Amino acid sequence: MRNFILGVVITIMVLLIAGLGAALLGFVPTNANTAPPKLEEQIAMSALDASMERHAPHVNSPVPPTDENLIEGIKIYTMNCALCHGGIDRQPSTLEKSLYPPPPNLILHPLDDPDWHVFYAISTGVRYTGMPAWDKTLSAPDMWKLTAFLTRIDKLPPAVQDYWKKSSSVNPPTGGQEGHSGHKM
Repeated sequence: MRNFILGVVITIMVLLIAGLGAALLGFVPTNANTAPPKLEEQIAMSALDASMERHAPHVNSPVPPTDENLIEGIKIYTMNCALCHGGIDRQPSTLEKSLYPPPPNLILHPLDDPDWHVFYAISTGVRYTGMPAWDKTLSAPDMWKLTAFLTRIDKLPPAVQDYWKKSSSVNPPTGGQEGHSGHKM
């Protein structure tokens, strides 16, 4: 039994060293303009979810989702996020296919994460993606306004929907009209 366990440990170590060697010798592709293997994508998304769950404080927003705050969230999104995550005119991002991993189109595929999760992703960014940490650029109230908008895209109040339509000449998504991505920022 001892030899079996030793064999398993040695096999695992050899595989880890071989994987590390392959990466350090340049055999692992790092280009951002091709789709990642499904296994890599699954591992990365699972790791992201687990990290958010472990590190993000489960806090409630101090900023109420009023019409004014949601409209401010639209403005903040348009100025800071639309380049990567798609505009409120429902046009895809010009950078969508240029980043690895590609950023989710948050207008066509609204997030279905809780506010605290989205706020944490906005505030701290997501390592090894193009998602920057906004905590040094946006104020906490502005990040909460953006969070309120992003988590309510498909269920905005009528006044906010009117603002959206006037701003983009396109109707905003409504519940059930667009699919949720389940992807994180």
